[in-house]
Parts: sequence; C-alpha cells; structure tokens
Amino acid sequence: MLRGSSPAKVDGKGRIKVPSVFRRYVEEKYGRDCFVTSLSGDFVRVYPLPIWLEVEKKIAGLPSMNPTITRFLNLVNYYGQVTAMDDQGRILIHPLLRQKSAIDGNVAVLGNQTYLDIWNREKFEAMLAAQPLTDEDKQILSSLGI
Repeated sequence: MLRGSSPAKVDGKGRIKVPSVFRRYVEEKYGRDCFVTSLSGDFVRVYPLPIWLEVEKKIAGLPSMNPTITRFLNLVNYYGQVTAMDDQGRILIHPLLRQKSAIDGNVAVLGNQTYLDIWNREKFEAMLAAQPLTDEDKQILSSLGI
C-alpha cells in the first residue's frame, strides 16, 4: 500500500523522480506504466495504470449521459496522459498540468493507498494550515470506526 509522504523535485524538463519508497512498490505490484492526471488542476495524481484501468472499467458500466461522469472524464482527460517511469524512476508531468498546479521545484509526494498525489510543497502546507482537521471531522472519522 502507498502511504506516507516524501519530498521530491521536478526537474527542468518537467520530470519527477518517484521517491524510492513508492517506486519500488509501484514497479513490483503494477509495473512502470502510469496515468498522470488531476481532479482539479491543483495537484497531480499518479495512478499505476492497472489501477486506472479498474476506474475506467467501473465508468464504462455507468450511464454515459450522467453529467457527473462527463465532468469527471473531462477533467481527468484534459489533464491526463499515459506515461511510464524511465529507468531512473522518473515520470513526465504534462506541461499544462505542471503550469496549472504550480508543480515545479520542490514538491510533496503523498501515498494514498493505490495512487500518489503530488503537490507544490508551499501550496500544500498552506492548504493544511487553512483546512485543519476539525472536531467535526474527528467525530465523523470516529463514526466511521477510524
């Protein structure tokens, strides 16, 4: 499972070297192919391709005229591209997504069970400060058994 966080850097060509703690797991379990996208443009989401194919399979079974599905597909396809980790464990982030998410230089890579999220580090830390875990959040987590 992908968990925790690791700092990383995006190079001048728009590539990020996937931190070794995540890279090893992804390569062994899923291979090198990935779908790199975003749900908002604020951050980058990296799905191992087999995980993304599971998402697409679920979507294929839903009504194609559902406006939520259409909006979701518009977002992930606009920002998305299939790519593969190179021999050094680097993946390319599409220039459009890099620009929109301000992914350059220092970034935070977060493991989220089956995919990775990549955030501009300053932007992510500001979001954490602005949106702390509230008492209501803690109650909801408790009601979910967490």
